Parts: sequence; structure tokens; C-alpha cells
Amino acid sequence: MKLAFADAGYQGPRAAKASRIRPEIVRKPKDQVGFAVLPRRWVVERFFAWINRDRRLAKDFEATVKSTETFLYTASAIPLLRRLAR
Repeated sequence: MKLAFADAGYQGPRAAKASRIRPEIVRKPKDQVGFAVLPRRWVVERFFAWINRDRRLAKDFEATVKSTETFLYTASAIPLLRRLAR
């Protein structure tokens, strides 16, 4: 994985340097008033919903970034493997 869609909370140099994955910030149009579905934003929200199912990632903080990254990959793979198993 080389690219990840993210919201504005992940902009800045710290998020960009934390991993080999490049975050692309999804922004709303400047002329938008009220609610509108943003392109690719649903991917970010769906990913957060998948990750929040895994209690270890929600409540336990790992000692290294590498171990956190490993748990994120594992938590991301579980829903995909379930779909393949059907």
C-alpha cells in the first residue's frame, strides 16, 4: 500500500513521516454549504469503523510504530478475508 486517504486531522509533516504510506488529505470544496458526500471520504470513514472493531487498537497503545503498523495491517485484512471466505 502506497497511498491512504485521510481527513484533515492527518495533515502535516508528522503524519507524512510516520510511515511509508503517503496520506492524501480529502478536503471539502470551498463553496460547499451544508452536508455533502465527499469523494473518497467514505473510504476513510469505513476504514475507521473497521479499525474500531478491534479493541486492541482502540484501547492499547503499542511501544513502537512498527508494532502498531502491524496491528493495523492485521485489522485491515480481517474484513477482507471474511469477504473472500464467503
